[in-house]
Amino acid sequence: MATGDQNPSAVITEDAPAGVVVREGEYGASLTTVEPGGAEFIPLHERHGRPIQLFWTWTSPNLEFATVFVGVLAVAAFALSFWQAVLAIVIGSGIGAITQGILSARGPSHGVPQMVLSRLGFGYWGNAFPAGLNAVTAGIGWFAVNSVSGTFALNTLTHLPKPLCLLIIVVAQVVIAFFGHNIVQLFERYAFPVLAVIFVIATIVILTKSSPGAPSHGGGSGGFLLAAGAAFGYAVGWNPYAADYTRYFPPDTSKRAIALWSGLGLFLSCAILEIAGAASATITGVGAALGDPTGAFTGHLPTVLADLTLLAIALGAVAANVLNIYSGALSFTAMGIKLPLALRRAIVALVFGVIGFILALTGLNGASTKYENFLLIIAYWIAPWLAVVFCDQYLRRRTPLGEIEVMLFDRRHTNWAGPVAMIAGMALSIWLFSNQTEYVGVVPSHVSAVGDLTFEVGFVVTAVIYLTWHAITDRRQAPAAAAA
Repeated sequence: MATGDQNPSAVITEDAPAGVVVREGEYGASLTTVEPGGAEFIPLHERHGRPIQLFWTWTSPNLEFATVFVGVLAVAAFALSFWQAVLAIVIGSGIGAITQGILSARGPSHGVPQMVLSRLGFGYWGNAFPAGLNAVTAGIGWFAVNSVSGTFALNTLTHLPKPLCLLIIVVAQVVIAFFGHNIVQLFERYAFPVLAVIFVIATIVILTKSSPGAPSHGGGSGGFLLAAGAAFGYAVGWNPYAADYTRYFPPDTSKRAIALWSGLGLFLSCAILEIAGAASATITGVGAALGDPTGAFTGHLPTVLADLTLLAIALGAVAANVLNIYSGALSFTAMGIKLPLALRRAIVALVFGVIGFILALTGLNGASTKYENFLLIIAYWIAPWLAVVFCDQYLRRRTPLGEIEVMLFDRRHTNWAGPVAMIAGMALSIWLFSNQTEYVGVVPSHVSAVGDLTFEVGFVVTAVIYLTWHAITDRRQAPAAAAA
């Protein structure tokens, strides 16, 4: 049965479940075709790929300086010792990697992007809230952050003007993202060995020169929670993209293998480079580490390795941002806004590239503080979103797949428990526990030792509201359904 979300260009095919909107056009494994459509179902005859490719899909985009800088912040900004920073990094990255694996495993069964799956917990129109947030933070926010990182590296390496370096980085990113899924996966695959070799060697050199026994600067429990939150914010920032890169797999692909390669790639790349960043911050002063982070990091390396590392930082920024702009565009189309173009995703990617370029220009100064705030804000909304997604997945664990597929594209599907719980969880946790330069919540303003508990509190509050809402409404609906 067709749903109200269909349009003339969306055709139900024989290899798709009844009642879903299918991505139009032929794409398959082509490398020369611009990926058509937007956030629609991927028909079964177009499915391809293997779980192991997720390892480099989630390793390559983290082999860049934005990852390194999370570790720098742990020591230089949050005043932790090296070993305290390592523990915070492992905890934050580990949690984000676990959730990444769980979310990625759902892609093949449903054949849709992560933010379309989000409609289950938020309803069709209620999902416009998290999908819109992700479109902005991914396609514009993260895009700008990583573009600035790549720009600094390219500028240091070539001494070209920063605006020109930024333009070069942005054009490369947008072109790859414009062509779509297959070219994105191919780029990540071939960028991986280059980035891995350079960054592993650079990390070893940095660790040999570092002072891991140096004492902390008084960060305490508050600094630890801030560092863990920043590491979590960086890793979990990929969660709203998870199914975007597994939806092309055949439905019978091993979920365990998908979860393993996704989580492992994300964890290893984040943890290793963030630890390298923390180690580098023990070598130089706080002012140098935060004032010129790229130069301070590469300044500890031999000249040839330093130049290669700068090149890798620029390449890594591109590897990260092709995912950001690709998934940002998918999230925008998942908001339910009708764009009757065969290349709707590609056109949105171009628009995001232009906006991200303009935003990045304004971020070439004062990048460290802006980045610290951005990492925390990411966690502020993604943690409550995750609470809704996981709670809803638990409640629907016995629901037949066919019923779920129809709900994903039914404009009449409502679930106001999701947006209400998420907004309430965000509002309460930010008001009480936010701890960043733009706003300090009620609790840390009086007790600085608590650090920033916003994402933990936001997750718990949202989960409690969502589960309570459904416990009440489901109990009320049960007698009515039995009587019918």
